[in-house]
Amino acid sequence: MYVKKVKEVESTIIGAGQGTSRQVLISPEEGPNFAMRKFVMQPGGDIPAHTNAVEHEQYVLGGRAKIGIGDDVYNVEKDDVVFIPAGVPHWYEVDGDEPFEFLCLVPNLEDKIELIK
Repeated sequence: MYVKKVKEVESTIIGAGQGTSRQVLISPEEGPNFAMRKFVMQPGGDIPAHTNAVEHEQYVLGGRAKIGIGDDVYNVEKDDVVFIPAGVPHWYEVDGDEPFEFLCLVPNLEDKIELIK
């Protein structure tokens, strides 16, 4: 399928985070090289520190958040772009009273997610 409506794509809750859901807009079966996902984090939501075996390219659609990448913390908002290298610890916390929404593109390679305690 070349075109679809985002509102028609199933949304699933991210178990490791709080107040966070994900839609797989372009799955690995649909796109030969990259998958595209949309994340929505509600006010007060977060995703705990973790690593991935694949890089992430992200585009912020709306809201604000703090994102930890390695030892640095960034304040991001609408129209910011974020690059997270493979294997680098990262986390998210919504900042403000509106949902934080972003697109996340990842290569179609085997990914291993490890939570950091």
